Parts: sequence; structure tokens; C-alpha cells
Amino acid sequence: MAGEVRKKMIAGATQLLARRGLQATSFAEVLEHTGAPRGSVYHHFPEGKDQMVGEAVDLAGAFLVSALDKRAGASAVQVAEHFLAIWRGVLAQSRCESGCAVLAVAVATDSPALLNRAAEVFRLWRQRLAELLEQGGLARKEARRFATVLVASAEGAVVLSRAEQDMEPFETVARQLVEQARTLAK
Repeated sequence: MAGEVRKKMIAGATQLLARRGLQATSFAEVLEHTGAPRGSVYHHFPEGKDQMVGEAVDLAGAFLVSALDKRAGASAVQVAEHFLAIWRGVLAQSRCESGCAVLAVAVATDSPALLNRAAEVFRLWRQRLAELLEQGGLARKEARRFATVLVASAEGAVVLSRAEQDMEPFETVARQLVEQARTLAK
């Protein structure tokens, strides 16, 4: 039971980070969002908010890698389309109110440890995407480059769509990225 409360709090923190950012993701907000008992905060996160946020960043990272792994063995174009579909789903399900929990931490933290954790997740995403793109037919060097372009472009497109409360910026970037994947795969 205690482990479930902890997992629920980390998942709730991940959702709040994606929707409201680092500053609005307090212990009180997480407790309200998850319904976890107040006494569980320091029991589960004795090192404080940074511990909870760091674990939320790790959870977001693992979630995306797990989702990407579902396309292992697919073509490079299909891998790119799937990666973009994941972010499209985040935007669509939230009506353009949620984005990336990892980005939220990266742009707002003053903690070197949290910034490093976010960087590790971004590196993990780029590495896994590069592996899948290479398996899907791209040369290793191109796969690495395009993985970086995919992550950076998708993150920026999500930010634009959130700011404008419209899917159009994301869809424009997604079409360009899929076209680039097709060109690279030739």
C-alpha cells in the first residue's frame, strides 16, 4: 500500500509538471491532485521536493522510452511518426494544456541535480530514438542527428501549441519532420 501511494504521488507530480510547471508542483498540489495522505510526503520523500520532482522526471523519461520501444523494428519513418503521435496525444488529450514534464523542469529549475536529471532523460530519449531510427534504415550518423532534431523540434512544437492553444503549430512541425524522415530514409 505504501509503495502504491508513493507511485501515485510520483505519477501525480509528473502530470502536474507537464500541465502547470515546476513552481506550481508543490507537495500540497500533489497531495490534492492524488488524494494521498498528508503524512506520506516526508515519509516517501525525506529529501524534499527535489527528490519527488527528480523521480517524476525519471518516470516521464521511462514512459516515453517504453512507448518508443513499441516500434522497435519499424521503419525510420514509422518511428518518427510514432514519436510525434505520442506528443500529439499529450496535446490532444489535454486540449493543449499539457506538455513535457522534463522540459518544465529543465527550463525552471535552479538545482544542478535536477537539471542534470533532465539532461539525462533527454540524452536517453535521443539515444533510444537514434537506435530505433538506425534499426529502421538510417545510417548511424544520420540517425543520431535526426533523433536530436526530432526531440528538439517536437518539444518546441508542443510549447508553441500550448502557448497558442492550437494544434496547428505542432501539426506543421510534425509534417516537416515526417517529410525529413522520408527523405533521410531514401
